Amino acid sequence: MIHHEGQYYYCESRNQRNIVIRRSLTIAGVGTDPGVCVWHAPATGRNSSAVWAPELHRIGGRWFIYYAADDGRNENHRMWVLEAETDDPQGAYRCRGEVQTGGWAIDGTVLDLGGAERYFIWSGWPGKRNGQQNLYISPMKDPVTLAFSRTLLCVPDQPWEREGMPICEGPSVLRRNNDIFIIYSASGSWTPDYCLGLLHNRTGDVMNPTAWEKRGPVFQKTEHVWGIGHCSFVKSLCQTEDWILYHSKSLKQHGWKDRDVHAKRFTWTAEGLPDFGTPPPRIAATDATPDRAIITTPSFLAA
Repeated sequence: MIHHEGQYYYCESRNQRNIVIRRSLTIAGVGTDPGVCVWHAPATGRNSSAVWAPELHRIGGRWFIYYAADDGRNENHRMWVLEAETDDPQGAYRCRGEVQTGGWAIDGTVLDLGGAERYFIWSGWPGKRNGQQNLYISPMKDPVTLAFSRTLLCVPDQPWEREGMPICEGPSVLRRNNDIFIIYSASGSWTPDYCLGLLHNRTGDVMNPTAWEKRGPVFQKTEHVWGIGHCSFVKSLCQTEDWILYHSKSLKQHGWKDRDVHAKRFTWTAEGLPDFGTPPPRIAATDATPDRAIITTPSFLAA
């Protein structure tokens, strides 16, 4: 989800083949907007299947959507990019091609430090076989092209990152003052132990892995809700509150079909770190409060 010119825009994949953007004046209102399909995957080809985790970004006055897709074989998952044909984020998009990450890749996002200084961050395999996912980073030459080969940013070396499979994925950028944070998902997304970790950079030297301090888990399961992961961040309408969006599971069993998406207000510690608190139990849309909201329902995500 992003906020742009008084509107919230929420980008999602449906049926693993279509990319839809919803729009609303409020965070909670996005949950009732049917959305507009802005792109369909081709019938065949390298980006025709398993369209995952699209992200909407505005770069240089243009709209871009980064998404993962394959040809029906998971080992061929790569990052792809769409560019809007108009200035309407819900208008038509054309595919600009694959983002050359040097191997298997999903969950790409953009770290924008202002001017032309941008970086692409994604989750990838260290080799050609499934079994571990790391976070990688590369400077961007332009919204479609990476300037250099990938640099290893983070590996799942902590116990809370290795439940089900050693995984770091779903990076999302959060900035405050001069601090840069990457909030990422750890462990298997199909497990109840899926959680959020944090990388903190105080120096601005984002290409140096040693400049990032890891903490975690910073947001995790409770006795009422499980599988906390893959977040994004927006400000409130008044631009004074910080909100995190994330999905959670209602069952302890492995799987994805019991997930829905929630939004929760969060605060900051005296040390200057985000404090996400504890994820509340799942709620119905009618139970939303000024501090929390539901965005999608389990039946919708499973469609």
